[in-house]
Amino acid sequence: QVKLVESGGGLVQAGGSLTLSCTASGRTLSHYSMGWFRQTPGEEREFVAAMSHTGRNTYYADSVKGRFTMSRDDAKNTVYLQMNSLESEDAAVYYCNARDWLRNEYWGQGTQVTVSS
Repeated sequence: QVKLVESGGGLVQAGGSLTLSCTASGRTLSHYSMGWFRQTPGEEREFVAAMSHTGRNTYYADSVKGRFTMSRDDAKNTVYLQMNSLESEDAAVYYCNARDWLRNEYWGQGTQVTVSS
């Protein structure tokens, strides 16, 4: 099965930027729809962004539209989440998700994003 590893999290000031990466092993990500989710302790995991396996369709949560951009690099077997104009509300553990044609889902371990005000 595919293994996903997120990276790029860290501490950033409000208004700053970070780019998260999700690299897959075991399978090529070109066969998977990909997504980013985030979760704060005590809250339910929240959808952030998703991209079809072809990369032709991208979806964003209303809360991040215009600020976050998802992209895919099949050669590196990696997807990215570019986050701009970060707000305190964006602080969370960000998880990478892969979904196959049978709608099986696979998750990474998450990477922490902390936003200082």
